[in-house]
Amino acid sequence: MYYRRKILLALLEAFDNKLDKTSLQKLLMLVSKEQLKPDFHFVPYKFGCYSFQATADLQTMSKYNQVALLCNDWIKTDTTAYLPGLKEHDRQAIRYIKQQYGNKSSDELIRITYLKYPHLAINSVMAKDLLTPDQYQNVIEARPQSNKTILFTIGYEGVSLEEYINKLIVNDVKILCDVRKNSFSMKFGFSKSQLQAACNGVGIEFVHIPQLGIDSDKRKTLNSQEDYDNLFSQYRLDVLTHTQVYQERIMDLLTKHKRIALTCFEANIYQCHRSHLANALVKHPSFEFELKHL
Repeated sequence: MYYRRKILLALLEAFDNKLDKTSLQKLLMLVSKEQLKPDFHFVPYKFGCYSFQATADLQTMSKYNQVALLCNDWIKTDTTAYLPGLKEHDRQAIRYIKQQYGNKSSDELIRITYLKYPHLAINSVMAKDLLTPDQYQNVIEARPQSNKTILFTIGYEGVSLEEYINKLIVNDVKILCDVRKNSFSMKFGFSKSQLQAACNGVGIEFVHIPQLGIDSDKRKTLNSQEDYDNLFSQYRLDVLTHTQVYQERIMDLLTKHKRIALTCFEANIYQCHRSHLANALVKHPSFEFELKHL
């Protein structure tokens, strides 16, 4: 079993094997803040901090009868004691959070997390009602904002969905342009429907432009940088010279929304076609903006 799932089960265990969905997210975030290396990351969602991975793990564990969702509550049904088997620091973190917040209601936990971490409340539909005007002002000020027009590129290799989404939020990205030919991914959160839902949940528009991608069968024998360079040389000839209409679409989005990001898999921009697409856009007669690789 993944260690992070033991963290979830141990947290439920510490709270008498039962937590409502919202409280579980808030308490798990507070535990993560105490960890030396967090097992879960969180995005600012409609009720504050939210981990897509935690929800996916709970849903998976429910299939194995380790937890059950009854109405709005997650119930630990696995009789194994997971708390004693955790790393000492993690065990102490859960016990500390239980001691500090064990008697708090769901609304109280929401308010506490909004006060401690206002940036996690920037997309909340409840913040204005739960906080005083001065406290809510801290939330407003925590939202990244920029009027500068920038074309970003970003890869999702090596990061969680939450870390990836947070990069977009910190850089005030308005539109995410998926330029993969095939937007299916074995990595959790990055298939088209999952990524689109995650973006929409934090106020980022998702656009898929597969015509600017590379066929997957052309990527099967990439063993060196030279292989990549040869592939991208062909990409510039075969794709970029014949897809001006789609490149114009990106330029229109950039002009209108000012901050958009091109995305694909690879972390290394020298091994991803998005850098060559970005360079083609930079050469567009109307491009007078900044290019930034995240």
